[in-house]
Amino acid sequence: MLNRRELVVNAGYQRGSGIWPEGPSSYFIDTILSGFPFPKIYLYEFMDRPSRSPTKEIVDGQQRIGTIQRFVNNEFAIRGESKYAGLKFDDLDLDMQDSFMSYTIAADVIRNARPAEILQMFRRMNAYTLPLNSAEKRHSSYQGSFKWSVNGMTDHFNEFFQEYGVFTPRQIVRMSDAELVSDCVLAIEEGIVSTSDKALSGLYQRYDEDYPEIDTHRRYIVSAVEYIIAEFGKLRGTHMMKPYALHSLITAMIHAKYGIPPIAEMTQTHSIGNFAANPSSAAERLLTLAQAHEAKELEGPFGKYVWGASAGTNRINRRLARVSAILRALGVNVPSAVDANIS
Repeated sequence: MLNRRELVVNAGYQRGSGIWPEGPSSYFIDTILSGFPFPKIYLYEFMDRPSRSPTKEIVDGQQRIGTIQRFVNNEFAIRGESKYAGLKFDDLDLDMQDSFMSYTIAADVIRNARPAEILQMFRRMNAYTLPLNSAEKRHSSYQGSFKWSVNGMTDHFNEFFQEYGVFTPRQIVRMSDAELVSDCVLAIEEGIVSTSDKALSGLYQRYDEDYPEIDTHRRYIVSAVEYIIAEFGKLRGTHMMKPYALHSLITAMIHAKYGIPPIAEMTQTHSIGNFAANPSSAAERLLTLAQAHEAKELEGPFGKYVWGASAGTNRINRRLARVSAILRALGVNVPSAVDANIS
């Protein structure tokens, strides 16, 4: 239809400018190849007077349709986390090509409407859209390497986040998982710091075009989560899986195995070369911390950790209290002097 000019693009409806860059284009094509749905497109049908034939305009979905057309024309190869990475359309086997071409796209065709009515319709549709939170704003503002790396990891962790009680489906839809992963990257780079929308947005901006540590950061975070699944299954559904507690657990585990220089300086500790000195003992100690947190045992032997898991959980001193306690649970020797500086 595009080639025959039976379907045309009206730039007046276009929300963005230009074509999608590599990241979103690849993710979108992988969505189709994986058989997942995407939101419907909208077309406006009218009678083209010069040709006296019906013509359709793309009202909503121009970049998606354009991306499909470019991929079929072998104008780009899939990149990123996809199992089809490096392949153009012609590189797919014939069965996958057939599957791609037979993918059904949901579409609504609007007829017998004036352009002003179409614009009013979309204004009314958007009037019921929830305001974007900070994570969603970052996701919509950047299209580069960092965003798509975070997106790939959240997809990878989806079942873990739900099965271990880290996030509800609604929180995942609102991108709380992306915020957690971004915050883990911040810890790898800067150590134990207070988090903020400005700090997380800075990561997206800094690595929008080039993200040289993409493989390293992904390996650190993914391997830590996979270790939790393999060795710390007892923590499923406990208070250690609260997002802020899980952030501290991942941070401490990465420092224990790989070493994070700012954390080494702040806690006067060094890497032990593994996520835990003794996995089974560490699991029991971590469970004890989670139980103390749940019982709010501020006066008990784990009072510093429980204090750190109370109000203001994203502030530096609260995080230091949690990470120090978790490091000890993992078998890292944290000097008692560190606790004296936490307040």
